Amino acid sequence: MSTSIPFPHTGYFEDAQRRVRVLFGGQYIVDTHKAKLVWEHAYFPSYFFRFSDVPEKFLRNPKQGATSTTYDLVVADHTAEDAVTVHSIGDLKDLVKITFDKVDAWLEEDEEIYQHPRDPYKRIDVRQSSRHVRVEIDGVEVANTTKPRLLFETGLPARTYIPKGDVRLELLSHSKLTTGCPYKGSANYYDVNLPSGKKNDIAWWYRTTFPESTDIKGFIAFFDEKVDVFVDGQLEVRPKTPFS
Repeated sequence: MSTSIPFPHTGYFEDAQRRVRVLFGGQYIVDTHKAKLVWEHAYFPSYFFRFSDVPEKFLRNPKQGATSTTYDLVVADHTAEDAVTVHSIGDLKDLVKITFDKVDAWLEEDEEIYQHPRDPYKRIDVRQSSRHVRVEIDGVEVANTTKPRLLFETGLPARTYIPKGDVRLELLSHSKLTTGCPYKGSANYYDVNLPSGKKNDIAWWYRTTFPESTDIKGFIAFFDEKVDVFVDGQLEVRPKTPFS
């Protein structure tokens, strides 16, 4: 499956159609209907704002760079260092980016969003399959199913989610790692314990999901790039991608 993402391309931006608010230190430091979605890379967008939408009283300690100026975000006794970037050249001149994870919350209309804005040009589909899928790690079979659920995410390799009853759970131990996805939810990870040693954070599952991903809730996925996956008896060769 191709991992190329034809649109939007890096550098594309457009007006957002939603009210966007940014909460930090108990105050909405941004509340605008005129945000822009900007694709700094092809995988997902970020919100950018007009300089007038971010009150200057919250911006401290400017650090001038070649193409932008960064500021600390300060609200009362709350400080987020280098959280605000104001671009000074190119198509993004005078637009402001706030680092997503340096503030307390982001809202689109009245609903909180997580990790980053969703890309309006991408979608997720989950399909029940009857393919025979086996997963091996260092020659040890860790999963074997004919009831996988396949998650198709625009521009990314398909991911295989396996019922827990078809995974050798005795080989798995809970990892401390958690990650978030704005399309799926919050993922918990497993280590896999083998005679060859422990493989850290090599599988994950979702205890709860967002609505479009409900069908993978409770199922386990393995990093295909780090294990051997056999589909209907054939070893799959999966391309590497920076996003799971």
